[in-house]
Amino acid sequence: MRPFRKHVAVAIDGGGIKGVIPARALAILEVHLGRPSREIFQMTAGTSTGSIIAAGIGIGLSGAAMHRLYSEFGDVVFQRSWRTCLWPLVRYRYPLEPLKTALRRYMGDRTMSSFWTADTPIDVVITTFDLVENRTRFIKPWKEEYADWPVVKAVLASSSVPTFFPPVSARYVDGGVGAYSNPCYLAAYEARFVLEWDPAETTLISLGTGRDPHTLRPGEVRTLWPWEWIGPVLGAFLRSADDQQVHLVDTFFEKLDFRRFQVDLREHIPMDDVTKISELTVYGTELGQKILNDETDRSLEVKASKPGPELRW
Repeated sequence: MRPFRKHVAVAIDGGGIKGVIPARALAILEVHLGRPSREIFQMTAGTSTGSIIAAGIGIGLSGAAMHRLYSEFGDVVFQRSWRTCLWPLVRYRYPLEPLKTALRRYMGDRTMSSFWTADTPIDVVITTFDLVENRTRFIKPWKEEYADWPVVKAVLASSSVPTFFPPVSARYVDGGVGAYSNPCYLAAYEARFVLEWDPAETTLISLGTGRDPHTLRPGEVRTLWPWEWIGPVLGAFLRSADDQQVHLVDTFFEKLDFRRFQVDLREHIPMDDVTKISELTVYGTELGQKILNDETDRSLEVKASKPGPELRW
């Protein structure tokens, strides 16, 4: 693995229980470097389940501790009940209280400002979508309007995936509802234009939560009924938004040491399938090895090409 530069940031995707993957990968990185993530990264950014890990790093949790959080509380947070049986006849599938209890056990009553006022400050950027104002909110420890927000509230607001959980404060839902299911561009922008880090002295690690395999075979599209388009269209939207963020960073931050790491899933794993935690841990080990071997994701191989002189508009 190439050494990191002076400034190091990490951005973590959303994905529900698939947060097991980056948590396990971080545990492997920590063992390799002999340091906890809190001493490796000076800035973290996360969306949805990525916000749990981003905040966890900020308060000093190790990768192993965050992996343990997912393993211990996954089946409690995503516990089957009459709601899951009757969905979509109910407003949401899971109550927020079990997730809130789990987060409070690990994160306590800290406020967002505590990240910035610590002896060793760290910038923790968490996204959530505000349905009332119809915009993405960027919750940061140095912003006065979010200084008194409990960290648990910020993480819940980012993790409340529509239909899975109810909105927080009757307005905030999953940060991935906007364009930030992969917050790597957000992290690059924060590092360059907010923290004013020199890109030539900055390393940005971007961790995915697994790429779903293709589910449609040639010719199947012609057989889809209207309601069967929801899955393929939603999947295409998420994959396109995810890769778009990678391309933006790679295109507009050329001097940045940008490393995107992702694993290919052999089958689709729903964000609430807690029976797959052991399998997700194996994927996490694979992702960790990719980090150590500098095996960046193939999405980085796609370069934006400039039009030649023969092209005129």
